[in-house]
Amino acid sequence: MTHYDYIVIGAGSAGCVVANRLTEDPTTTVLLLEAGNPDTKPEIQIPLECTHLLGSEIDWGYFSEPEPYLNDRKIFCPRGKVLGGSSSINFLLYTRGNHRDYDHWQSLGNPGWSYQDVLPYFKKSENQQRGRSEYHEVDGELSVTDVISPAVASQRFIDAAIALGYPHNPDFNGMQQEGAGHFQMTIKDGKRHSAAAAFLLPILQRPNLTTTTGALVTRLLFEGTRTIGVEYVQEGTLHQAKVNSEVILSAGAFDSPKLLMLSGIGDAAQLQAMEIPIVVDLPGVGQNLQDHILALVVYKATQDLRTASTSNGIAEAGLFVHSGDNLDAAPDLELIFGPILLSPPGSPNSSLGFTGLITLTHPQNIGNVSLRARDPKDAPTIRLNYLQSQSDVQKLVDGIKLMRQLFQSNAFDEFRGEEIAPGADIQSDEALKAYIRGNCSTVYHPIGTCKMGTDSMAVVDPELRVHGVEGLRVVDASIMPTLITGHTNAPTIMIGEKAADLIKAAGRVSKPVASAMATLIQH
Repeated sequence: MTHYDYIVIGAGSAGCVVANRLTEDPTTTVLLLEAGNPDTKPEIQIPLECTHLLGSEIDWGYFSEPEPYLNDRKIFCPRGKVLGGSSSINFLLYTRGNHRDYDHWQSLGNPGWSYQDVLPYFKKSENQQRGRSEYHEVDGELSVTDVISPAVASQRFIDAAIALGYPHNPDFNGMQQEGAGHFQMTIKDGKRHSAAAAFLLPILQRPNLTTTTGALVTRLLFEGTRTIGVEYVQEGTLHQAKVNSEVILSAGAFDSPKLLMLSGIGDAAQLQAMEIPIVVDLPGVGQNLQDHILALVVYKATQDLRTASTSNGIAEAGLFVHSGDNLDAAPDLELIFGPILLSPPGSPNSSLGFTGLITLTHPQNIGNVSLRARDPKDAPTIRLNYLQSQSDVQKLVDGIKLMRQLFQSNAFDEFRGEEIAPGADIQSDEALKAYIRGNCSTVYHPIGTCKMGTDSMAVVDPELRVHGVEGLRVVDASIMPTLITGHTNAPTIMIGEKAADLIKAAGRVSKPVASAMATLIQH
């Protein structure tokens, strides 16, 4: 049986980074296991095609359980099932969040995770088109670029916000986040620059890296509480791989807790009920699920607002704003503008139009992920609990009103047709609340289900080691204790960068074995 120094489960935004950094040492052997296939689908590379990837064969295609506060609707929860993970199907926006987000993580008992601590890791990954600065670097693997030939209407959105008194912000990842400006994208030479393209493709031929696709990990292997390897299925055949040092679990906010529970790490009562042998009673596994909530304002347009370029995503400009008076907190609303028409809850539409996406950056909903069955092929049970809080609903109402104010300003006079959603007849707060509960959705940013910390519900410590076991870390968005004020791709890559340094610092527990030849098994 083949032994590796490290086994990384999941070739997504964090897993690709970890695999890259650990194999920089030619004496360190790494097995990278990905349940999906190689990222050969042509649409992956075309930024404007991002909406067509959702629900495709490279998407796990998860749905929540019927949501009690959303008229019992099941919410679509796409996750990438492909090299690059969700960075291969996302909307390509590069936003790091607010500096207060990371200072808050540290205040929760996570030393080393303040903004000043994590900023160097954001910069380490980055190849910033605009050049080097206090907040940006140019030597990293990930291409971060400006929107190519942005639509005129996107600038009008910014102009409308400035006219209402909001500041112009040319860099949401710089000194401050508040204000209106153009987003930056993870695009290189007009193509999507996923974590796989940036961190994995350039190193596939390293002889100390073995990358295996179509490999569904079914359980972690233990001797007592020491992690010794993994079991996985590939083309119907069961395999085992042993590890000398550590297993790094990077399967995401839905599948990382699922695999922990299948392997006997989770709430003891729930595991006993499913007749799963208990390795560690860790009740926080699968709890603390958080996600950003989305509502749409959609107008028909009097003309085609898109540029001819397919090298832009569907969203080009944004506005971070406070709905209340607490200016010392991070913005609680993000307004996103796209010069195309989206139909609720976010499907592309061929008609001419423009769309405003209103996002709660810090909603109060807390959900959970649990096992549906003991079969690893079964999807996890996802409960989001969106809009438990009346204040969350009211903030979305306020966001819709602000978006309408922007769209009804003089800046949009030459573009504006009729309002499709919520619709001109939906005006009162009560009518808007009903619209929100019947139509709101997700921005696809699930986090928190293996949160880091030292309290009784924490799953990993501040070095991302799973409590109660040896040789196992979780490295993905599931370790975030709270949501960040923005999008989760850039922070997840940062987590991968920081984790790689933590893993290297810990060192290997045994002498290196002979390097395995690099393999990319394609199916």
